[in-house]
Amino acid sequence: MNYEQMLDSAYESVKQVECCERFEVLKVKGHHEGSRTVVTNFAQIAACLRRDQNHLIKFLNKELASSSTISGDRLIFSRKLPSVIINDKVLKYANKFVFCSKCKKPDTELVCEGGKTFVRCLACGEKREVHKV
Repeated sequence: MNYEQMLDSAYESVKQVECCERFEVLKVKGHHEGSRTVVTNFAQIAACLRRDQNHLIKFLNKELASSSTISGDRLIFSRKLPSVIINDKVLKYANKFVFCSKCKKPDTELVCEGGKTFVRCLACGEKREVHKV
């Protein structure tokens, strides 16, 4: 058996797998405590997005018109908020500050140069300016 035949045999024996995204934005997990909303997996969400927690908190506070405090891995909003709305705002943050506008990959970093903030893609090299939060 030559190399080409062995390669064809190997391709035939490999099962096809379903295509899936390698990156997913985590969904918010939490509960209400009186008039407050507690997001219990906030640290994991920020780590998944590879962004500073304070940057994400500032964005969410502005978008949700609420103040919040951080307690360990939890984020506590000062009012009741449905998880659907928080998830929408986290996805909006990811689209604005995480995903590359050119290649749509999450391999980006926030770079500050000359008082301006840029999202620089490590995959394709795209660099775009974003407004500060």
